[in-house]
Amino acid sequence: MESKKSAQLQRDCEALLIPSGAPVTLLAGETVHIVQSLGGSFTVMINGNLARIDGKNADAIGREIPRETKEDSEERVENAGEFAKPVDEKLVWDQMRECYDPEIPINIVDLGLVYDCKISLLPEGGSRVDVKMTLTAPGCNMGPVIAEDVKTKVLSLPGVKEAEVELVWDPPWSQDMLSEAARLELGLF
Repeated sequence: MESKKSAQLQRDCEALLIPSGAPVTLLAGETVHIVQSLGGSFTVMINGNLARIDGKNADAIGREIPRETKEDSEERVENAGEFAKPVDEKLVWDQMRECYDPEIPINIVDLGLVYDCKISLLPEGGSRVDVKMTLTAPGCNMGPVIAEDVKTKVLSLPGVKEAEVELVWDPPWSQDMLSEAARLELGLF
């Protein structure tokens, strides 16, 4: 995790305001303060507002764009041939640990946001992963962004051909769902 590092935008850059999820264009030459750089995306502070910059726009803040893209993962699955057994569940959970709420520097698994993960074998080979997750607050408009991040990361795993992420609200999330590591990180002991 990074904290409070400044960067001048090298080009115009699309971002999402936090927590509204509203799209915004950050302009070349503006200074942003990087408050979180986890899971391939960046949370920045600009003019008193938080915004999320996707990893594909990392070059706008002078960072390297992550090599992994959806096209890369689809190509890997195509080249991997048929899969006779489902993808390893531990790999899926590890991949979900690479997803972060843009306001909280803790992965969604340790935050207790992932309620269910089912892996099934597809008839044509490869696996389908179905995830049920929630958010820390039902009114958070970043939910679809976080869910899409989970889906993209799970689809990047070899052998995963389909993934679906459903946002659910029952049971409601509470701090009791935090892992011990998350409690330590947040100072809640």
